[in-house]
Amino acid sequence: MTAEVPAYRVWALPGIAEVRPGDDLVKVIAAAATGEGLPGLADGDVLLVTSKIVSKAEGRVLQAADREAAVDQETVRVVARRGALRIVQNRQGLVMAAAGVDASNTPAGTVLLLPEDPDASARALRAGLREVLGVEVGVIISDTFGRPWRSGLTDVAIGAAGVRVLDDLRGGVDAYGNPLSATVVATADELAAAGDLVKGKAGGLPVAVLRGLPRLVEEADAADGAHALVRDAEEDMFRLGTSEAVREAVTLRRTIREFRDEPVDGGAVRRAVAAAVTAPAPHHTAPWRFVLLESADSRLRLLDAMRDAWIADLRADGFSEESIAKRVRRGDVLRKAPCLVVPCMVTDGSHTYPDARRNAAEREMFVVANGAGIQNFLVALAGEQLGSAWVSSTMFCRDVVREVLELPAHWDPMGAVAVGRPAAPPRERPARDSADYVVVR
Repeated sequence: MTAEVPAYRVWALPGIAEVRPGDDLVKVIAAAATGEGLPGLADGDVLLVTSKIVSKAEGRVLQAADREAAVDQETVRVVARRGALRIVQNRQGLVMAAAGVDASNTPAGTVLLLPEDPDASARALRAGLREVLGVEVGVIISDTFGRPWRSGLTDVAIGAAGVRVLDDLRGGVDAYGNPLSATVVATADELAAAGDLVKGKAGGLPVAVLRGLPRLVEEADAADGAHALVRDAEEDMFRLGTSEAVREAVTLRRTIREFRDEPVDGGAVRRAVAAAVTAPAPHHTAPWRFVLLESADSRLRLLDAMRDAWIADLRADGFSEESIAKRVRRGDVLRKAPCLVVPCMVTDGSHTYPDARRNAAEREMFVVANGAGIQNFLVALAGEQLGSAWVSSTMFCRDVVREVLELPAHWDPMGAVAVGRPAAPPRERPARDSADYVVVR
């Protein structure tokens, strides 16, 4: 006996006229699906509906001469921008071009917004068709997306009801018995794309029916519908465009004083060093050196020696023992970090001048270059989701640091950076208006 070959059939529904605000979409689709010569709807079918007609029926038509203003209104977060093109996260949580605001297939002077809640719209369509036609179908509401790394557009599911939107195959095995550990199929998106092949973009066919995959149709509506397809921010490795990622990393670069008790990935620290040494420097030099104190023994030897030197300085300054003890406790941030990095400045390649003024300026150039490198380092650590705190204390006892770490005499420690996983989110800090720091001449 020949085994049954898996197959499905998909067809567009003709005869759907222009949908207007207030139209009963259930009646419109039911009439089209049961038209003469069509197979109708049956239990286990999947209805594939273009979001535009849902938006029109729900009155999501906006009088707007300026589409960009509508995009601004629907945008929650800018993901990437290149010229006039914006990829944004919209109010529905979807990351897409122009927030899904569409100026096509709508009268001049108007734009279409996406349905307010596409999953709720899909549930209403499913329930309405059940009541009118007595069938149990799945419903996908689709919209057109571009995709990272791939040219061209495709339809994806932005709303779903009664459909298994994700088919989780993890825990199973493939045909060779290999375990499947990461395979989760976006079935709702695959269904949406199949429907678009027969609906098209300009054919006036906004609804399709897919038959032959009843295993994907479920009796109960999933609580989160197509929203389950939206990747959580913490799992999204490509959450931002390049310039936006740089700006966010700079913003996220905060001083962290409490760290988790867990080791730091040495590779992440070295990648941050690689970013640090791209900073500008005078005379084509490379004035940075980064000493990584990855072992507890090396950190304690340095910190104990620095503490002793600091206490000696405070006593020489006339501070009481009680005051000294308080100051030392406040300086314990370096002891709490699982990794310390000591940036050092070298002035190899610097120029020597016959007067003190130019020699002082020459050194300042190297100091500025080191500051730029350290800032790169701190920002790159934030990009690796590592917290950091730059502390200047090594600059007050450079001889001690050089001796303990066995550094060359011409290396100048430029503070120390505590590195680790933040134990808690940093406190909010007051916003700074950049205009307060700008002078125009």
